Amino acid sequence: MNETSPIYRVGDATVTKVTEQQFSLKTTVLFPEFDPAVIDEQRAWLVSDHLDAGEENFILSIHTWVMRQGGRTILVDTASGNGKVRPFSPIFHQLNTPYLKRLADSGVKPEEVDLVLLTHLHVDHVGWNTHLQNDKWVPTFPNARYVLPTVEREFFDTPAGNKRRMVFEDSVLPVIQAGLTDEIGPAGGEYLPGIRFQPTPGHSAGHMSIEIESAGERALFTGDVWHHPVQAYRPDWSSVFCADPGEATRSRRWVLEYAARTGISVFTPHFAGSSAGRVKTDGHRFSWQFGF
Repeated sequence: MNETSPIYRVGDATVTKVTEQQFSLKTTVLFPEFDPAVIDEQRAWLVSDHLDAGEENFILSIHTWVMRQGGRTILVDTASGNGKVRPFSPIFHQLNTPYLKRLADSGVKPEEVDLVLLTHLHVDHVGWNTHLQNDKWVPTFPNARYVLPTVEREFFDTPAGNKRRMVFEDSVLPVIQAGLTDEIGPAGGEYLPGIRFQPTPGHSAGHMSIEIESAGERALFTGDVWHHPVQAYRPDWSSVFCADPGEATRSRRWVLEYAARTGISVFTPHFAGSSAGRVKTDGHRFSWQFGF
């Protein structure tokens, strides 16, 4: 795994990636509608950063985006966290990664973080919200405001969300109880000048993408609208993790169309490699271009 990340510029802001871990999933597990023809079509760029040598597993990344903008240090999503009990998946269970060291290597101390922007409240997007201190889960970024979608909080704080209630209890509830959270309603909208939440539901009930503007340029942090760049070529494929595949597809198509039309810089949460790029279209089909 490459632990270094390019520094991207969006207007006067800089964006870097802090990786927690990389893993792989079988192509047919990740996408229930998987068609191996896509590998023949896209092999030139798929291997080896995004597809294993045996061509049976897609490679995925879990990471945080760090943006420095207008004197603020902003994190978008916080990966999975260390030492957390996750019996439903070995990918997330009792991790011991050097995430905080990697964050420090990128020039960020936890107390220096001003904003933590959360696209949704799944296990691999909220884990480092908290860390264990004296046998208690406490906010990792004590001086930050944690900004999250109201619909996500309402869902996971009710019996409907109880299947993985432990994620809410150890990674979300402590920051709420510390009085550090702000919420974005279901219509999305502007949180602060230049920071806008865009509703992109389907993967989860209140999923949002986050658009940030700086000096006339814009970045879109898409969250789990997609999990792998192959979805630019197969936009109707929703991952096995999507709660409502039909709605997820509509949100993904909106992101693809919006990004292609505007040329906005796109930052993804699970693409391997650089994880950042742009969406192109020839009027009939979309394509993904890594880098800017």
